[in-house]
Amino acid sequence: MITDRIDAVTKIPPEYRKAMLPAPISVKIEISPRCNYRCGFCALRTREVQPKWDMDFDLFKRATREMREAGVKEIGVFYLGESFMNPKLLVDCIAYLKGEIGMPYVFLTSNASMAFPEAVEACMAAGLDSLKWSVNAADEAQFEQVMGVSGKLFHNALENIRSTCAIRKEKGYKTGLYASSIRYDGEQQAKMEGLLRERVIPYVDHHYWLPLYSMGAFATKREAELGYRPTAGNQGRIGALREPLPCWSAFTEGHVTAEGKLSACCFDATANWTMGDLTKQPFMEAWNSQPFVKLREAHLKRDVSGTVCEACVAYG
Repeated sequence: MITDRIDAVTKIPPEYRKAMLPAPISVKIEISPRCNYRCGFCALRTREVQPKWDMDFDLFKRATREMREAGVKEIGVFYLGESFMNPKLLVDCIAYLKGEIGMPYVFLTSNASMAFPEAVEACMAAGLDSLKWSVNAADEAQFEQVMGVSGKLFHNALENIRSTCAIRKEKGYKTGLYASSIRYDGEQQAKMEGLLRERVIPYVDHHYWLPLYSMGAFATKREAELGYRPTAGNQGRIGALREPLPCWSAFTEGHVTAEGKLSACCFDATANWTMGDLTKQPFMEAWNSQPFVKLREAHLKRDVSGTVCEACVAYG
């Protein structure tokens, strides 16, 4: 079950409650830093200039081979951007992970709007283990308000969710299909539940709820404009929320940008939490770099004052 895997990463086990660590349980890698949505709650909105270059494939291969040799068992072929913005690179990365280095588990989260059937089938054929859809608007009007783009993409996403399920059934692929949604309040929540029952849940193996993340405090102004009440930091999923300190993101999961930077934060859209550079150093050297070790020490003491994490709403 996807939630079991999520919970295993967000619950920091005893062997990971230290500053110097073994290889992370999981690593998310930004295949493409670009996204066709402009979600009001997402830290990507804070970028003054949107990135133009996707992950270099040679860098991806070298870094993930190092991860596999170090003991990483799960790779997410996404981070903050939408990976279907570069479907060919996405498929090549999945094929390399499953066919060349034998990564046990490869997963992907997508907004579904760009996941056209041919690309989805190629991902499944390459060995993708898990594909999760992020569904966070109940109707076209809310979609345009929150995602900041044409409502046409709302309908594209729902159709792609349906067609993906049909493709899996027809071809017999083993990819798990999932969906997650932000839990809203009152009438809005009722609308979401109606949409999910009709247009999403019939086409996935499991759906679960997430709190509205604050994206490292960088999206709070926009959240206030839209009337959101964000949950502190990234505390995992509803039903298994974690304490904000120490933050699991710095201990059990690696986050690599398309430029090859290793970040301590799962919401680092502006390179504020960079702990290493995989274009210049091996993965494990960056994972246990001096800045990273020092930051983890502060988290373990539950006092992040004076660190890059100090401004996060989770600790305010």
